Amino acid sequence: MSPLKCIAVDDEPLALGLVVNFVQKTPFLELVGKFGSAVEALKYLHEHPGSVDLAFLDIQMQELNGLELARVLGPTGPRVIFTTAFSQYALEGYRVDALDYLIKPFNYEEFLRAAGKARAYAELVAQHVSNPAAASPEEEEYLFLKAEYQLVRVALSDVLYVEGLKDYVKVHLKSTPRALLSLMSLKAMEEKLPARRFMRIHRSFIVALDKIEAVRRLTVQIGAVTIPVGDQYKEAFLQFLSRWS
Repeated sequence: MSPLKCIAVDDEPLALGLVVNFVQKTPFLELVGKFGSAVEALKYLHEHPGSVDLAFLDIQMQELNGLELARVLGPTGPRVIFTTAFSQYALEGYRVDALDYLIKPFNYEEFLRAAGKARAYAELVAQHVSNPAAASPEEEEYLFLKAEYQLVRVALSDVLYVEGLKDYVKVHLKSTPRALLSLMSLKAMEEKLPARRFMRIHRSFIVALDKIEAVRRLTVQIGAVTIPVGDQYKEAFLQFLSRWS
């Protein structure tokens, strides 16, 4: 795999120099630009579309801050790792789909760990793109979820049910008691899952059909958890039951 093409953006010369040094000593990263402001970086990215894989962005900068730059670039821009002295921006960093969030001062080990997430993400995306058979949700045996600042591959056979929590989904798995939390709507999650294996039975729940152990009075039992069937999903669920019985 080719090195990831990177830019570093920070209005503090010492901090910018540190990131540049760390990038240059990391074999799987290639520095293609360094900038003292987000405006300069944005100009470069507009003039060289698709030329940058990863951006190390400071957050607090004049004119345009790192969060604003990440929002402007959107999902088609390079992946982002934030570098900042302020931990209160962590949630906002998650909302703009950042890969990681480094708190200054950070050392090379911490930098390398974050850069490793970017490399793992790129490898997973490359693997996904190179496999045409995985293009259709009906044919996939796994899905990719952004969770805890990394892209996680989740086997569909491991999913018990998905719970909607406002802007997030909580994916409950068979293999671990610790659920995965991912920033997306339940509707977006529903579209990712194959309809032949998963069904939305409530405005807050999607269940794996093969994990249902019992149905009682329009509630579904999956392990020790009882999930209600919502009124607007009742008809579709009863049709499913008629085929199941």
